[in-house]
Amino acid sequence: LPREAVTAPSLEGLTLNLFHKNLAKVEPLHQLKLLHTTLSRKGLEEFFDDPGNWGEKTVKSGDAWNIKQLRGKSSEDLHKLWYVLLKEKNMLLTLEQESKRQVRPMPSPERLEKVEKSMKNIDLVVREREIALRLLQTGHEKPVPGEWRHDFLGRTYWYTYKEWPIPWYLNKKYKKRKFYYLPHVDRFIRLRREKFLRKRARRQNLERKKQKLLERKFPHLAVKSQSR
Repeated sequence: LPREAVTAPSLEGLTLNLFHKNLAKVEPLHQLKLLHTTLSRKGLEEFFDDPGNWGEKTVKSGDAWNIKQLRGKSSEDLHKLWYVLLKEKNMLLTLEQESKRQVRPMPSPERLEKVEKSMKNIDLVVREREIALRLLQTGHEKPVPGEWRHDFLGRTYWYTYKEWPIPWYLNKKYKKRKFYYLPHVDRFIRLRREKFLRKRARRQNLERKKQKLLERKFPHLAVKSQSR
């Protein structure tokens, strides 16, 4: 007999037996808890601009998020908005680098400035909330406790408390530092304040002179600014 005629029945029976054995162990689909489905995600396309904007010289974009708008949002919304802006920033940086590589102008480069300004404002709002919570809980504005101290020149600065392996009265390095100034330094403190006030007055006078010069040069703009 040919070889195919001998081996075919045995293979057919083997496949049937395996099928019947596995069929008894099959469980209903609704009992499988490890089956999950996720939404389709984009790959590297998220690092590039919308294909509809390719080749355009200008791309329409909104204004940056200001602090007043961000203060009205919850912390969760700020967290989500931060990552949305981060993805937008990565996309714009990729577009900027590709424009440099092709020696072509980047379409609407102001979008990157708006995104960076929005992220900076989010950071400021989050810091404001952290400071308010810290003041409510501990009464300190700084994240690390400390106090205002003077140096030997009479300047005031914020001293941050640190941990040391030995007490302060046994620490020779700490005892060498002077957190006070002698009475003869008062004269130099007065001179330093006078110097600061003179610089500020000189800067204010210069700004007023520039303002008057611009008003004489552009009188129509001066009238508009006064009407407002």
